Amino acid sequence: MGNKTHRRPPGATCRKPPTDLVILSLLTMLLAQTTSMLAARTAAACSATGIAALAVPIARKFATVSAANPASRSHKVVVVGGGSAGLSISHQLLLHGKFRPDDIAIVDPTEWHHYQPGWTLVGGGLKTREQLRQPLKSLIDPKLKFYNEQVATLSPDEDSITLANGDKLSYEHLVVVPGIKIDYSSIKGLPEALADPDAPVSSIYGYDTCAKVFDTVKKLQNGNAIFTQPAGVIKCAGAPQKIMWLALDHWKRAGLYNPRNPASSPINISFATGLPVMFGVPKYSAALEKLRQERGVEGLFQHDLVAIDGNKATFARAGGDPAAGQVTREFDFLHVVPKMGPQDFVKNSKVANEAGYVAVADATTRSTKYPNVWSAGDASSLPTSKTAAAITAQAPVLVGNLLRSMEGKKPELEYDGYTSCPLTTEYGKVLLAEFKYAGVPKETFGSLLGLDQAVPRRAFYYMKRDFFPWVYFKYMVKGTWAGPKGWTR
Repeated sequence: MGNKTHRRPPGATCRKPPTDLVILSLLTMLLAQTTSMLAARTAAACSATGIAALAVPIARKFATVSAANPASRSHKVVVVGGGSAGLSISHQLLLHGKFRPDDIAIVDPTEWHHYQPGWTLVGGGLKTREQLRQPLKSLIDPKLKFYNEQVATLSPDEDSITLANGDKLSYEHLVVVPGIKIDYSSIKGLPEALADPDAPVSSIYGYDTCAKVFDTVKKLQNGNAIFTQPAGVIKCAGAPQKIMWLALDHWKRAGLYNPRNPASSPINISFATGLPVMFGVPKYSAALEKLRQERGVEGLFQHDLVAIDGNKATFARAGGDPAAGQVTREFDFLHVVPKMGPQDFVKNSKVANEAGYVAVADATTRSTKYPNVWSAGDASSLPTSKTAAAITAQAPVLVGNLLRSMEGKKPELEYDGYTSCPLTTEYGKVLLAEFKYAGVPKETFGSLLGLDQAVPRRAFYYMKRDFFPWVYFKYMVKGTWAGPKGWTR
């Protein structure tokens, strides 16, 4: 057969490929380029690189044997915390090639490292919790000294920390990144309700509780479903409604909820939040409020859950008229987000601000009190949303400025507050919120393709479900993933 020239019929136009296809094609190209790049430098990287891990661990297991004679050891850098921040920062420091074995120490009492952003997927029946964890020790490069112990006290005036077993570690620089703690007891009756397998109360915010969520979603056939979000600081401020949208979609597909006529549906859905709006960033809040109204979800704003008693939930009217007092609602399903706060050993130390978080400069991540103390992630005072994505932008700034400080130079790298929240709006679509300080959008695909990321898209869903968990364990915890900036060399 000879060569044929195919012409379009008169008046025909070229159809642009679907936007989701363009996004996925870009990701595929990036992966192919990265695989080639990493293969070319594997030998060199292996000799100077380590492995790390993320996710703030909820269940911490402590050593049961204390040293008979407390020891004292010294390191150039001590990193308190083996979560996403601690492991990313430790391995990025190691990759610079300026440290000998054991110059950098990581301190964390946890046995397992969890990819916590994936617990929403567990709650939605898309993954198992076991798929999203790895032994912490296996993620730490052997060139890093690992102390599998709890920190008792921070002593910045003495350039040292004391472990729970009595050992003391001295340092030249201290990186405080232990995350924040979840306070289940902050809501009366919550611990008991979560532990009761028959109680329709669950939460995606813990390894021990997230597996219960989808079971409670499937069991509900009729009645009132309430999803809560507390006032105050929490990890990933979008997660409380991510699970709500997935549950709504599940009930819709099961014929139990009709967004067009909620009043006729067997299930009623309410979102009770301590905030006055759906989300802290105006652009995305407007999009989510529109979704709430279109899908018939009741909005209980400035409702902060304070107690659970049987099938009754009591809310304080946060930020409202004090005379309004408390409101009690009956429920047949309750998804709870507990209150959260700083670790006690941070809150009670001199590195903390009045709220208990490590006081650092917003741009440099350096302590405002001690020039050789640094912090990032959930434990820091950085005024941005506390997410794993934020670490990808914070870690390079902290590492670069710490290294400059060791050379006697002033910090010059600046963090702009970048963070991200891939917010599931249904099975198969995600609203990809990306923003910086002051709630100003900073959208990766808005810059590349001119997209409005407040519009939920299928490509973003596959990034949330498949790409992000993969790149997290494969590269982020090894210090070689910088979020929107891609892979680091």
